[in-house]
Amino acid sequence: MKIASFNINGIKARIDALTDWLKEAEPDVALLQEIKSIDEGFPGQHFEDLGYNVETHGQKSFNGVAILSKLPLEDVTRGLPGDDTDEQARWIEATVMGENHAVRLCGLYLPNGNPAPGPKYDYKLDWMARLYDRAQALLDDEMPALMAGDYNIIPQPEDAKRPEAWKDDALHRLESRTAWRRIVNLGFTEAFRARNQAPEQFTFWDYQAGAWNKNDGIRIDHFLMTPQCADLLKDCKIDAEIRGREKPSDHVPIWVDLAA
Repeated sequence: MKIASFNINGIKARIDALTDWLKEAEPDVALLQEIKSIDEGFPGQHFEDLGYNVETHGQKSFNGVAILSKLPLEDVTRGLPGDDTDEQARWIEATVMGENHAVRLCGLYLPNGNPAPGPKYDYKLDWMARLYDRAQALLDDEMPALMAGDYNIIPQPEDAKRPEAWKDDALHRLESRTAWRRIVNLGFTEAFRARNQAPEQFTFWDYQAGAWNKNDGIRIDHFLMTPQCADLLKDCKIDAEIRGREKPSDHVPIWVDLAA
């Protein structure tokens, strides 16, 4: 089972690029972030025509997450538990049925948090505290489960071309990395680093200052897997080359292959 995560930076702007990649990569499931569309405005029929079941949790002009799945989806829920007043569309869950295993999928778009310190950074840390609680609940369920998406977290210095430039940024501040490590240390496997320890493996390059041509990137899109899911992990890779195509997102897909 091939499961991908892709921050597409606007479904309307990126529908052609996304479609091309889906046809080439053929993921069974694609977890999308930053669709920047209300549910009614998402081109669901287009992706259904490609063979995908479509579930969205949208928001006008900002945020928004979605699941495209060639496999049946069950028990779809929307919104990260823990704050009924949170109106930002950043979390979607579903159970996907593979040939041998059911896997609980959680697609997320974690807050950026800048400028930090400030209210946006407080929201990021509060959101991560809620994520910790949901992560613990997933572990308690003892089923294969993963949390994947744009975490807006640079975990280690080797996950940035110029780590010193990010020292005070919300993506790499000590409080952010501590909150990330607290979640991972519950017992999750970070899929990419379980398969690839090399530095300069990035998933995001800014549109400014020729970042892509300089490979001035950061790794902020991640898969965290419960032990039962990690046991099924066959591979995890980043499709970096599509960043160089026409009208790209500033992110690229990252995907896992599970023996599910």
